[in-house]
Amino acid sequence: MSSELEEMAASVFADAWDTAATGLDTELWKTCEQTGLARLTLPEAAGGSEGTFTDAAAVLRMAGRYGARVPLVETDLLGGWLLHAAGLEVPTGPLSAILAPGLVLEGDRASGTLHRVPWGRSVGGVVALVGDRVVLVDPASAQVTEGANVAEEPRDTLVLADAAVTVGTAPSEVVVEFPLRAALGRALLIAGAAHTALAMSVQYSTERVQFGRPIAKLQAIQQTLALAAAEVAAAEAVSEAAAGEAARHGFAEASLPIAAAKARCGEAAGVVARIAHQVHGAIGFTREHALRIATTRLWAWRDEDGTEAQWNDRVGARALEVGPEGLWALLTGSP
Repeated sequence: MSSELEEMAASVFADAWDTAATGLDTELWKTCEQTGLARLTLPEAAGGSEGTFTDAAAVLRMAGRYGARVPLVETDLLGGWLLHAAGLEVPTGPLSAILAPGLVLEGDRASGTLHRVPWGRSVGGVVALVGDRVVLVDPASAQVTEGANVAEEPRDTLVLADAAVTVGTAPSEVVVEFPLRAALGRALLIAGAAHTALAMSVQYSTERVQFGRPIAKLQAIQQTLALAAAEVAAAEAVSEAAAGEAARHGFAEASLPIAAAKARCGEAAGVVARIAHQVHGAIGFTREHALRIATTRLWAWRDEDGTEAQWNDRVGARALEVGPEGLWALLTGSP
């Protein structure tokens, strides 16, 4: 199923590839809705396709490769999942989701500021997790200040002043699972974008002629591209492994591989973006060049949903918790 989905997703996202556009791709979102990609892992009762997380991982890698301007992680893995877990109806249209510990709730009214809301200006609802309370916010009821990350994806500020909201209570495990879902979704997107940055660099190195031959023939270029390829392979392997663990055992049990995946993919993002721009030279920094679609996302996504340092801290804390005697079993999953 995943390979078929991957092929379909690649076709869908490739058709929407646009190096000039920014913001939500409404036509692509309609296609995602029609093909079942928008709510892939949600149950049918919540308007979903009842796919596995392995399926979602395959789709997210393709979304990352083509810089798809749609909130798949936010709608499927986070917002829709939170609403369903809290027994609330999942509305149609794209969603966003965010941790909002500072949001003040009084019955079905909410006040406070939601910072850096992904796709905030463009979605039909923002799902905020406040402790164990799941809050559905209508962006139309908020004062919206538009912002963006370095990839020009909307990251908006929403100010609520006694706004009417829909509130439900989620199971306690949701609080633990939310950041893990967000981090793994972002890691998979990073792995996809890194693949594209490498592919563009390899192709450009065969086309750019210097000193009478393609720069791909230069040993220094070959060595740097080999390093980038190793980083891409690592990002793809670790994110795929973490997705597999989450699909088999659940997100809470997969917390260590997810932490390792987000940290390792963040490290790879920096190396691959740097090498890609070194290979391309000045032309790669121009707005007109397609490379920026991949590299700006690598720079943006490595810092979203937790940095390498934050997730490495979690890996280190877990290693200290089990101690020397338990380290090998922790790494291998053996009893």
